[in-house]
Amino acid sequence: MARILLAEDDEIILITLYDRLGREGWQVDRAGDGKQALALIEKGRYHVVISDIRMPGLSGISLMERVKEMSPHTEVILMTAYGNVNDAVDCMRRGAADYILKPFDMDDLIIRIGRLLDKQILRARCASLSEGLVSSRIIGNSTAVARMEEMIGKVAVTGASVLISGESGTGKELVASAIHNQSLRADGPYIKINCAAIPEALIESELFGHERGSFTGAHVRKIGKFELADRGTILLDEIGEMPLPLQAKLLRVLQEKEIERIGGKQPVAVDVRVMCATARDLEEEVREGRFRQDLLYRLKVIPIHVPPLRDRKEDIPLLCDHFLEEFNAGRPTPLLITPEAMDYLAAYDYPGNIRELRNIIERATVLRQGAMITPADLPGDMTATVPAPAFTSDRLADAVAGAEKLCIRQALRKSDNHKGETAVVLGISRKTLWEKIKLYQLESNSPPG
Repeated sequence: MARILLAEDDEIILITLYDRLGREGWQVDRAGDGKQALALIEKGRYHVVISDIRMPGLSGISLMERVKEMSPHTEVILMTAYGNVNDAVDCMRRGAADYILKPFDMDDLIIRIGRLLDKQILRARCASLSEGLVSSRIIGNSTAVARMEEMIGKVAVTGASVLISGESGTGKELVASAIHNQSLRADGPYIKINCAAIPEALIESELFGHERGSFTGAHVRKIGKFELADRGTILLDEIGEMPLPLQAKLLRVLQEKEIERIGGKQPVAVDVRVMCATARDLEEEVREGRFRQDLLYRLKVIPIHVPPLRDRKEDIPLLCDHFLEEFNAGRPTPLLITPEAMDYLAAYDYPGNIRELRNIIERATVLRQGAMITPADLPGDMTATVPAPAFTSDRLADAVAGAEKLCIRQALRKSDNHKGETAVVLGISRKTLWEKIKLYQLESNSPPG
């Protein structure tokens, strides 16, 4: 819910505005002078401040400057009954988001506030992208992926906390992004924070923010990730690395829906959906005394397990095509993977999961010897530990057959296994295509279509 502060010394105008803005569903606080308004701003964060320019105690201009110092993203609308064009230009130059003359149309003010709130949502989404928001597209048509996508669809429309578990490199962030993008909060911010990448001394400030002067070096107020994620979603990656003292504070956030900045005197209400990801066994962490059991219960409202790549090997060809398309971008002649190389790729167990597969494909596109990726372009440990594919020969007929098999396989994937379209692209009849599919044993990759 958007929070708005009204600062106006005219009691009639103050009450009128307070009632009208409250009917819009916004949380509204009011102050009768500049000092009272400043005291409220120091206690909490507001999305919009609406202030008269001439007020006792502290002018609207001075209040705006203090607001911008403490909370740069808060928008300020200044009101006056004595303004002119030069005053408006000066106020906008100093940082005002808008400038209106009294008397004004109330509906016009509502529209202006709505635009500022929309602007803040857009800014938050841009911040999400700068945090490294990844695509929510999950690659794969295996049974394991289908079950996971079904769970994502059910979970997304709820507001429940989600705990995403799985080995490193399986795509837990991808699952979290998919949940957010399909949720009712998709238009809100999506903030990610890696608990393992931030020093223990700094992580509380990163999550909850701090007040000016709360510790050495705190020269300005800092807004934490939870406040930035207000009306959206936050992903706490590697939650198992969070220090125990901070786990207690996170539990309070989940229970009370409010945070306290370091050095703050008042709690700040936040409306945030919390998702967590971990490669650790949190049940074991609880037994070892490194993770709070009550916090685990709060986080594990809906658990989602991301399977390792070795348990969904039928997705490997699709993933290879996806990564190859990514690394082929900008190349005059796209690279292809030979059937022999694909056999090796499909048989490997990938201890590093999808991240390792992507790195292998990238390495092969850089170091390949020719126009196609062959077994010779793959890591030595992959070709050394996996039995050699049965299809290896120096005979011309076998080489031609291998090229034909590769061509059909690639055409089937590009047409999503649609036989009619594939036959047209290849310039052969549908009957001939079916015979080739049977000959090269491509049925498992090519359901009828």
